[in-house]
Amino acid sequence: MRLVMRHLSDYLRQKRVDSGLSQLDVAKTLGYSSPQFVSNWERGLVSPPLETIAVLIDLYKIQPTEVIEKIMLETRDYLENQLSKRKKSGARNRR
Repeated sequence: MRLVMRHLSDYLRQKRVDSGLSQLDVAKTLGYSSPQFVSNWERGLVSPPLETIAVLIDLYKIQPTEVIEKIMLETRDYLENQLSKRKKSGARNRR
């Protein structure tokens, strides 16, 4: 199961922009030499590690509950989608 949180990625990108930070600024704060890591998160290619999300919450001055809600919503949507696919697949296999 691979969950990439696209809504969270969009949200974090907007919060970075609102904070007036570049991807390179964020990358340097996180100890990366390249902004590619931040770009990958913001494009939804991968999700940032939880430890990184905690740093971004402080850096962007956002409420942890907002991020938790985004993660929970995305996880719920993903699980519902996957379970729906399995249910439909199981119904086809029983025919």
